[in-house]
Amino acid sequence: MPTRLRLYQVDAFSSQVFGGNPAAVCPLDAWLPDEVLQAIAAENNLSETAFVLRDEVRGWQIRWFTPAQEVDLCGHATLAAAYILFTRLAPGLERAQFNSRSGPLVVTQQEGEWMEMDFPSRPPEPCAIPEGLVDALGAEPRETLLSRDLLAVFDTEDEVRALAPDMAKLAQLEYFAVTATARGSEADFVSRFFAPRVGVPEDPVTGSAHCTLVPYWARKLGKRQLLAHQISHRGGVLQCEDRGERVGISGQAVLYLEGHITL
Repeated sequence: MPTRLRLYQVDAFSSQVFGGNPAAVCPLDAWLPDEVLQAIAAENNLSETAFVLRDEVRGWQIRWFTPAQEVDLCGHATLAAAYILFTRLAPGLERAQFNSRSGPLVVTQQEGEWMEMDFPSRPPEPCAIPEGLVDALGAEPRETLLSRDLLAVFDTEDEVRALAPDMAKLAQLEYFAVTATARGSEADFVSRFFAPRVGVPEDPVTGSAHCTLVPYWARKLGKRQLLAHQISHRGGVLQCEDRGERVGISGQAVLYLEGHITL
């Protein structure tokens, strides 16, 4: 008989459908082979698919897959998974802890339908502008720094908004992703996130990128509480807090689709 799996699609970092970043959430009763998980993510063809499983000993487990590979951390799909726990899988739960490749991740319900994620801080270290980056981005950043992703810092929001990268050239760089950022006009900072190397040309809203953006801008601006806008076509709003070794990243989410996969 065919296997049926539940599937939800959630727009994360948005209070309305068609905004923020869509993620698929697939609850499992047992882990499927990695190649099946990867095939489901490729079939969903969203920037991330989160698989969650309730382990009686270890609690909620979470894994994230792009259409091309498994990743070590994803913010918007974690937010989407927490939303599904709070509204579908474990109604009444106010605090969800996921165990992941990046350690324990806690998501807490806040006022006004906001949820706050407690994530590891990944402060970047200065580095030379890599060869090929300016050609790939079509613009020269003021400085570059490196954590998991390469951070390209520009002087103005308009420069970041105007970027039209050559995705093929970006994919040839050795970095997991390139995040472009600048001080914002209506937020403390803005960003855009490009990861064509892992099958995500431009991600609409990227929680994991803010593990690096928050400590960077907290130091630059001398403040712990930060309002962030990711200025992709869909766009998203994140309320952030620098906590030293951790960062708080808050957002909203809304359900777009509920159904089943047939394998």
